[in-house]
Amino acid sequence: MMSELFASPFFGIALSIVAFLIGVQIRKRTGLEICNPLLIAIVLVSALLLLCRIPYEDYNQGGAVINMFLAPATACLAVSIYTRIQLLKENWLPILAGCTAGSLTSMGSIYGLCRLFRLDEVITASMLPKSVTTPIAIAVSQSLGGVQAVTVVAVLVTGISGSIFAPFLVRLFRVKDPVAAGLAIGACSHAIGTSKALELGETEGAMSGLAIGVCGILTVIVSLFFVG
Repeated sequence: MMSELFASPFFGIALSIVAFLIGVQIRKRTGLEICNPLLIAIVLVSALLLLCRIPYEDYNQGGAVINMFLAPATACLAVSIYTRIQLLKENWLPILAGCTAGSLTSMGSIYGLCRLFRLDEVITASMLPKSVTTPIAIAVSQSLGGVQAVTVVAVLVTGISGSIFAPFLVRLFRVKDPVAAGLAIGACSHAIGTSKALELGETEGAMSGLAIGVCGILTVIVSLFFVG
């Protein structure tokens, strides 16, 4: 009976939602940046699966359903971008240059570190698209022969790290321009970072959402030159 329950897609969906809501409440009560709702949800779900010995494949029946909404959810960020269309027209060149620099820096640093630590081509291909949103990262990783699971973990770690440290880094480097702040967050920590950028301001959120799309396209193009 329990095994049938765990294998149901509704179990994975319900568990994910409940774990995330718990994370949201903890974040509200503590006010700490480290208490990222997604990070807390991952810890809670992982702990429950391990304690109850629930196969990941069973949980992922519902997780796969949630994954289907990743691409549409990312596309919805276009709404905030449209509200700042005039700002986009006025700053298209700095935006393009900033996204290009962000993509090249992200992929170049990963490629260099993988070579420094003598990691194989498979791991390199899996890590290269870590700074773009999950649907694009998985597609790039698969086309280069990477491992999807490694890519997903790299994307999650990158996004959560960006969401936690972005406000601190913006203050540390005294970034006053909301366009620059938003582009930096979106270029390095994709949709998860964009959720934090939206908390900083509507312009930051719009520019971060724009960076997701632009950096995604650039990553697809540039990745072809890294792994042969």
